Amino acid sequence: MTPHGNPIWALISTFGLMSLFAVGGAAAAVPEMHRIAVEVHHWMSEKQFADAYAISQLSPGPNVLIVTLIGYSVADIPGALAATLAMCLPTALLAYSVSRLLNRSTRSRWPAIIQAALVPLSIGLMAASALILAQATDKNLVALLLTGVVAVAAFATRMNPLWLLLAGGILGFAGVV
Repeated sequence: MTPHGNPIWALISTFGLMSLFAVGGAAAAVPEMHRIAVEVHHWMSEKQFADAYAISQLSPGPNVLIVTLIGYSVADIPGALAATLAMCLPTALLAYSVSRLLNRSTRSRWPAIIQAALVPLSIGLMAASALILAQATDKNLVALLLTGVVAVAAFATRMNPLWLLLAGGILGFAGVV
């Protein structure tokens, strides 16, 4: 919880603004979420953030669930609702407005130019998310090597990622990482 002011307003202002810069979805904003939740407001520890991220990715539904879990850790159910709505509503309204504007001018080159520019930006933001999560969780050489092996396996093979998650879970349960 933040020492200054109402935590609900802190969640709304934080995630409302962040939603407008989350090009590529909530996963692209994970580094900023980490910075705000762990380093700035101290809403959660590194481990709590990594656990919340893991739970949000394993749970069915959109990847924006990390925001819900951060909000819940700050202010229970009202915090979860406030953070989720703040992350989703501004972006939805902006996307709706932009799509209406772009649909009016079908001969314009701008939609294709904007989309081409946003693709590498989204990929870079998601790579930054992976780096932040690896730094938060890989506290020893074995964990770092496991992350590298899984990244290479996910990239180089068509293996179902659930098998990689299962292997990581078994190694974690066994105390290897």
